[in-house]
Amino acid sequence: MSTTTRRRGEYSLRTRLAGVDSSFVAGALFFGFAVVAMMGIITAEAFYPGYNAGVQEISDLGATRPPDSVILQPSATIFNTTMLVSGLLVVGGTYFVHRAFGDRAMTAVLALLGIGLLGVGVFDGSEAPMHGLAAMLTFVAGGASAIIAARLIRTPFRYVSVAIGAFVLLLIASLIGFGVAGVVHPMAPLGAGGIERYVAYPTLLWFLGFAGYLMAPSAELEPATAEPTSATADGE
Repeated sequence: MSTTTRRRGEYSLRTRLAGVDSSFVAGALFFGFAVVAMMGIITAEAFYPGYNAGVQEISDLGATRPPDSVILQPSATIFNTTMLVSGLLVVGGTYFVHRAFGDRAMTAVLALLGIGLLGVGVFDGSEAPMHGLAAMLTFVAGGASAIIAARLIRTPFRYVSVAIGAFVLLLIASLIGFGVAGVVHPMAPLGAGGIERYVAYPTLLWFLGFAGYLMAPSAELEPATAEPTSATADGE
């Protein structure tokens, strides 16, 4: 008789199929969202003549504010398409997060983020006030997503998640508060575009981390250690 062992890293077909669950799909979609959004913005900036990331807002890539809106191609098409695709990826990821966790608060805030992104893509910067409302919804829902996700995360990453979400929401609140008070914001030297990126980019980077968490194998899918599955051969 021969000895058959289960080597580290070997999975049964059933285990492999179980690993491709709703959590993994959600993570893959969120990872795609973060990559598409970041690379789409970078690409649109590259095609925009004389674009200044400090002075100009991200949405200027689609169209500047009215009344004399400026729309430059192909940057406008690239940016608007990026937002639409990003919104669809988030909406898809939201569906699978709901299937995996059934957390209504998380589902709601992610759905709002997806709607906000779609709104930014449909209503460019020349469409006031719809674009501004969609952009604000996107920023707030993005920060809130990082905080609420701590309910689902079972690793120390949950503290990082809360910290990033709190930073984004507090920055948004401070911008509104300083604006209402007519006081110059401490981050004003960064320019409107620089400050906006301090709101948007932490959220995108957080989604990369959250996506990795969702795609990581669960404890049940860890490779099994070697264990005998049959009797040893005679004399062995």
